[in-house]
Amino acid sequence: MADNGSGSLAAGGMITEAGSSKKYKTGEWRSERPEVDKEKCTNCLTCWIYCPDNSIIVENEKMVGFKYTHCKGCGICANQCPVKAITMKEEGVE
Repeated sequence: MADNGSGSLAAGGMITEAGSSKKYKTGEWRSERPEVDKEKCTNCLTCWIYCPDNSIIVENEKMVGFKYTHCKGCGICANQCPVKAITMKEEGVE
């Protein structure tokens, strides 16, 4: 059987290096970004628990914002917020 050159392709669907997400800014491809209404937020930190990208910034046990360089805009934080303090906004629209 002839070599089709696929041996030079990187493995797909595999994490080959643990902790590599810290090196890469993955937030550039999102189409929506989360925004928090500080008046509604109760600082329950449910968003922090559910965020798969560790993009919720917490200081002194309070949610203070988002790490947009890693946020992929998945909306899990908004869906899980019990008081609906987080909404998803179209990227690039104020």
